[in-house]
Amino acid sequence: MTRILLAVLVVCTVASAIAVIHARHRHRLLFVELSRLERARDELNVEFGRLQLEQATVAEANRIDHIARTRLGMKFPATDDIVVVRP
Repeated sequence: MTRILLAVLVVCTVASAIAVIHARHRHRLLFVELSRLERARDELNVEFGRLQLEQATVAEANRIDHIARTRLGMKFPATDDIVVVRP
């Protein structure tokens, strides 16, 4: 009887040890995945900041005015060219 109880306890101990090993391995895999995702998040945050800065630069009124004058040949109309339409 004691041998059977001892065998059951040994089997339970080995099963518990295997479960602990499996849980630690899973934890390591998840930690590696978390680290990878955090790095990707940080890279995306940096890229987002760059894009916001680029958008602010592109949308500046002075820059738009300069491009309209130089590339498109646009200019403000002369006072004589302005027509006001009233209903």
